[in-house]
Amino acid sequence: MTEEKDWIKDLVIYQIYPRSFYDSNGDGIGDLPGILQKMDYLEELGVNALWLSPVFRSPNDDNGYDISGYQEIMEEFGTMEDWDRLRDGCKRRGMKLIMDLVVNHSSDEHPWFQESRTSRDNPKSQYYIWRDPVDGRPPNNWASAFGGGAWEYEPQRGQYYFHYFSKKQPDLNWASPQLREEILSMMEWWVDKGVDGFRVDAISYLDKPQDFPDSKLPPQPDGFSFPDCLAGRPGTHAYIREMNRRVYAPRNVLTVGEVSAPTVEELANYVNTSREEFDMAIPFVLPMVEIDTWSPEKLRRDAEESYAALKDQGWWARFFSNHDKPRQVSLYGDDGEYWEASAKLLGLFLHSLPGTPFVYQGEEIGMTNVKLPRIEDYDDPDTQNRYRQLLLSGASPEAALARAQLESRDNARTPMQWDNTEHGGFTTGQPWLKVNPNAREINVEAQRQDPRSIFHFYRRLIALRKERPALARGDLSFLDTGCNELIALTRSLPGERLLAVFNFSAEAHTLPARLLEGAGEALLSSYDRQGGCQGPALRPYEAALFPIN
Repeated sequence: MTEEKDWIKDLVIYQIYPRSFYDSNGDGIGDLPGILQKMDYLEELGVNALWLSPVFRSPNDDNGYDISGYQEIMEEFGTMEDWDRLRDGCKRRGMKLIMDLVVNHSSDEHPWFQESRTSRDNPKSQYYIWRDPVDGRPPNNWASAFGGGAWEYEPQRGQYYFHYFSKKQPDLNWASPQLREEILSMMEWWVDKGVDGFRVDAISYLDKPQDFPDSKLPPQPDGFSFPDCLAGRPGTHAYIREMNRRVYAPRNVLTVGEVSAPTVEELANYVNTSREEFDMAIPFVLPMVEIDTWSPEKLRRDAEESYAALKDQGWWARFFSNHDKPRQVSLYGDDGEYWEASAKLLGLFLHSLPGTPFVYQGEEIGMTNVKLPRIEDYDDPDTQNRYRQLLLSGASPEAALARAQLESRDNARTPMQWDNTEHGGFTTGQPWLKVNPNAREINVEAQRQDPRSIFHFYRRLIALRKERPALARGDLSFLDTGCNELIALTRSLPGERLLAVFNFSAEAHTLPARLLEGAGEALLSSYDRQGGCQGPALRPYEAALFPIN
């Protein structure tokens, strides 16, 4: 990261899933004017950057991550003039505006693909990845991430096209110089319109092995195998560096890559300053993997390893929630008896780590997972596929639904809960996805009126990052607590030292008393409603932040 990009260290980024944020016109779908109407709320929260999930023209096979017009606004979301007003509103409030960009694939309804599919010699023929049948079958055994095979036959060309995601999301052919020029010019156009940064979706898969060998990984229940040679290839990193040289670096824009990086070493390949790729990276982990492997011990270990990997060259994107994950208080905390304390603990832990914190809409009021009663109630194609795969593997419909409910990305996509009226105040119409029934109790209006709510805890937490430089820029050290469920860490700068302690457990645990020596009165406590932290004996999901004298 260059000196001129040092500003990213002071950001707190709020992710908006526009379809579910606020509906201004009663059609059941959130929109850009709805975001504009809630800008005072975002300013009150204290965030200083907004990341919008895709708002480009799209047929919505995958909720906007299938783009059919890169320089147009989705009709359901509003107009380009609405986007201009949002940009101007951000600038007036000193907020950065970050766009979600999908350039691994487009929609099959994009004009490029409509032309590409017509023949083998049209001007857009090489914009996508086409291969001849092999013995009358698809070119290889690769699985699509959304189920079934990763190849779809196109009779007009007599060839198959490759789609790592839905068949309506054909992969773009980054080996084509003409395609790359189209993408880079489009990025420049958005920056010229006032975009401050990009979060780039599914960026690890740009370069494809031209021989498309069969995968040697075990097949999925439907018989197809996920590619074993696709993520993080050298050509992909070369394409990212080309983006950086052409668009990012000359214009001083923030860049966040969503990457497939199972190790911190691979993550560092995307963000080490000397490699000139991204400023930060968000590693994608399958919800089923995270659910089955998460523990407080693993959380601490991962934080330590990522800190060590990037502290000399790089920066961190810190998040617990986004549109692809179950709700954090349901996944890592306790959405029952200790809902409030655990939601506050998770917020404090995340914002106590070095890096740029991301707040996903609804996280600041402790929104939880939802259990929709039927698989047909789920909109997410990944959830539908997971249910099918579980049935094929022998699970009962009841067990398959229960597991799909736990993992579903729709947990994060239910509409924002603004008040206790019908549909949570999200819309006056019929919402595109059912609102969580607990909106009656968990909503913005109730929490704004309660000075000890999760919302006001987040406000104080975000303000502290601005008041206490050690929280944003200090060195990190983890302390030995003698208990896997207890985590203690310090953030230090010359002249300032802070101590944060956490009990990631539904049982009480006691910290070694020595850790609190020199600690002043707690600046924040997940038990602030009960008078704050009382000492080394930590109650279930208790967390606190102290100055060290």
